[in-house]
Amino acid sequence: MLRPRMVWGYRHPGGRWLPATRVSNSTFIDHPEGLDIGDNVFIGHFNYIDASGGIRIGKGTQVTNFISLTTHSSHISIRLYGSHYQDHTNHLGYEKGPVEIGEYCFIGPHSVIMPGTKIGKGSILAAYSYVQGDFPDFSVIRGNPAQRTGDTRELDKKYLDGHPEIREYYKQWAGELPGSGEAV
Repeated sequence: MLRPRMVWGYRHPGGRWLPATRVSNSTFIDHPEGLDIGDNVFIGHFNYIDASGGIRIGKGTQVTNFISLTTHSSHISIRLYGSHYQDHTNHLGYEKGPVEIGEYCFIGPHSVIMPGTKIGKGSILAAYSYVQGDFPDFSVIRGNPAQRTGDTRELDKKYLDGHPEIREYYKQWAGELPGSGEAV
């Protein structure tokens, strides 16, 4: 019986080996040459990644299961042109643009990330969200359409206050500790 499994290690299109990156064998990556990912990225089961327009996923990010990452969308154009869609180029309503997901983000299951979206570092995207637009670092993002509903630093603060031994690790990637304004 075939079943999904995680594959350790990923060869970046530029040739660099990413030993701590894991990608499920059930994830389909269309135009892998357009996918720029950092190390220690997790891409789970049953995802569709269209990297034809360029996708960047920062190190340490988790892309869970059943996610669609798209850099183009023709559904509006197809409705507008109907059976004449194939007869034209430069369609009205055709959306395209790169996608950028910052370092140490979490992308919840069953989410759709549309063309031209930028998600800042340290963000959390709730399950079943439909995301399009720009979201700042440390955003809690949820909904359809997705909106910023919080700041992950508020969530992180209680853990960091209770475990000072990991505060330096956090500062290394985040640049500061939550609520302190203490920059690295």
